[in-house]
Amino acid sequence: MIDRAEPHPASAEPSPWNIANALTVLRILLVPVFLILLLQDGGEDLTARWWALAVFLLAMLTDKIDGDLARKYNLITDFGKIADPIADKSLMAAALIGLAMIAELPWWVPVVILVRELGITVLRFFMIRTAVMPASRGGKIKTVLQTVAIGLFLLLFPLAAVIPAAAASVLLVVAWVVLIAAIVVTVVTGIDYCLQAARLAKDQNRD
Repeated sequence: MIDRAEPHPASAEPSPWNIANALTVLRILLVPVFLILLLQDGGEDLTARWWALAVFLLAMLTDKIDGDLARKYNLITDFGKIADPIADKSLMAAALIGLAMIAELPWWVPVVILVRELGITVLRFFMIRTAVMPASRGGKIKTVLQTVAIGLFLLLFPLAAVIPAAAASVLLVVAWVVLIAAIVVTVVTGIDYCLQAARLAKDQNRD
């Protein structure tokens, strides 16, 4: 997820009808398209798998572009602050659950990652009334690792049809290494957010 910085307090909020929000909405609309392509023929349709990877990469590209545009041209809106994380988490959830449905990931992987993501999202909503919990560098690393891991797993099946078995095995090992790193960072940053929330709550109670 590309975090959108807060606008200058003296400036009025721009119209929600802007290119950054349009890209966010496009990313949300791409989620069912991606999932349909991924699940075609139980995940064994090679052409659909290539298209699923392309849609996933396009969606992740819109994530970077809409964040850059929002910051550069002050297009940050309340709608964008809500829709952007929804789009990001929907895409990640669709990819993880879809890969588990076609048995290319064990179910514990999406469970661990999505429980953390949902839990931290709920925690942020509870904390937003009293304090802002900024995104940490670890959170950004987590997003990059998750994206790379999912991209590699999406690539594995269609690429295995055109490369030697040994190369496919190496790619599988690399994909798992990145995924395990993503899971570790996901859990660690989740614990860090919880500790941060506890400290903020404690400080608020003192005040």
